[in-house]
Amino acid sequence: MALRHLVFGAAWAGSAVAASVTCASNLPLSCQNTTAVSNTCCFNYPGGQLLQTQFWDTNPSTGPSNSWTVHGLWPDNCDGTFQQNCDASRAYTNISAILAKSAPSTLSFMQTYWKDISGNDESFWEHEFGKHATCISTLDPDCYTNYQPTQEVGDFFTRTVSLFQSLPSYDWLSAAGIVPSKTATYTLAAIQAALTAHHGHNVVINCDNGELNELWYQFNVRGSVQSGTFTPVDPVGSASTCPKTGIKYLPKSGSSAPTTTLKTTSKTASSTKSSGAGSTPPPGGVLSGKGVLSVDTSSTTGDGFLISSGAWYRAGGTPATYTATPNSDGSTFSLSSSKGKCAILSDSSLSCGSSVSTASGFAYDGTHLTYQGSAKFYAAASPSGQAQGTVFTSTKAVSLAIAWNPQ
Repeated sequence: MALRHLVFGAAWAGSAVAASVTCASNLPLSCQNTTAVSNTCCFNYPGGQLLQTQFWDTNPSTGPSNSWTVHGLWPDNCDGTFQQNCDASRAYTNISAILAKSAPSTLSFMQTYWKDISGNDESFWEHEFGKHATCISTLDPDCYTNYQPTQEVGDFFTRTVSLFQSLPSYDWLSAAGIVPSKTATYTLAAIQAALTAHHGHNVVINCDNGELNELWYQFNVRGSVQSGTFTPVDPVGSASTCPKTGIKYLPKSGSSAPTTTLKTTSKTASSTKSSGAGSTPPPGGVLSGKGVLSVDTSSTTGDGFLISSGAWYRAGGTPATYTATPNSDGSTFSLSSSKGKCAILSDSSLSCGSSVSTASGFAYDGTHLTYQGSAKFYAAASPSGQAQGTVFTSTKAVSLAIAWNPQ
C-alpha cells in the first residue's frame, strides 16, 4: 500500500492551532534528511520519529468499550532511543486548567478518550507532557513569535488528539473480524495485517500476559509537529511483545458509545439549527438517515458545510440535507443530496448530481466521514465570500474533515 501523507488539523481544538514558524514546503522528512537541518523549529530533531501510542485497558476498563484510548505522542531519535524530561521548567502541573482556556474541545475529548487506568487523568497528562512534549524541538517556546507561556500545551495535546482520531484502531480491527471476546484468540499476523492495511506500515503491537493492550503507530514529519505533514513509516526500536498465536482481546466493561458530542462554532450552529441538525452524532459505523455535513479545518471546528453539489461553502445560509443509505456490504453507506448520488470521481473530487451513476461507499468513525479508511479530505484553498470549494480525497493545500450532524 502506498504511503498516506497526512496533514492533521485540530478538529477538536476549540481555538486555532498556532504554527511554530512559517516552514518551507520542501523540507526533508524528519529522520530522512541527508544533510544537517539547522532550524529545529521546522525540523523535529533529534526526536524525529513520532509515535502515536494507544491503550486497550480492561482491568480496570478505561474509555468507551468501542474505542482504544490515547497513551501519548512520543519523539524517538530515529533509532529507537529517546530523550525524556527535557525541560524541567515546563513540567506543568495544571494541564486541565491550561486546556480549559486554550483548547476546551480538546480537553473535552481527552476526558473521554485519554484516560488514566488509576483514575488520575490530570497526573497522566502532566506526565506525558513533561516527559515527551518537552523533547519535541518544534514545540520549544523559542519557536513561537510573541510566545505566551503554556502556548505549546494546547498545540501538543490538540495535535495528539487529531492524530489519534485518524487512527481508529477498534474500527480497523473490527472490520477484519478481530473483535473483543472472552473466548476468541487471534494471531499476531492477523492483527498486524488488519492495521497495516490502513496505516500502510507495520505497527508495534504489545501484549500483557498474552492480552492485547497497546499499539504504537510511527511517523516522520515534514515541518513542525503543530502544523506539519505526518507520514507513516516502519517502526524503529522495540518490537512487538505479543505472542504469535493465542492473543486475547478482552472486552471492556465500560460504555459502548462515546459520551462526547460534536462541537460547532456559533456560525455553523446557527446555520444547522434551522435545518433540524444538532443531535448527538452516532457512534462509528454505518450511517443511516438524514443529516447535514459540516466542515472541520485545521484551525476551526465547524468551518462551513457542504452544499447539495458536494462543494464546501462558508458564507452562511442553510446546509444541504444529505441522506445516508447503508450498503449491502454491511460496512459502508452511500450518500445522496437533492442533486443526486454522491461519488468520489476519477480526479479524486467529491461530486453529487444526476451525472453520478454509481455512489461511492463511505464509512464513519464516530465524528467524521471516512473514505477508504481515511477521515482526511482536502481542498485547493479555503473558500471565501460566495466561492465554493471542491473537496478532494487526494492531498491539496488545505486539510479538512467532514462531520455528520444527524437531523
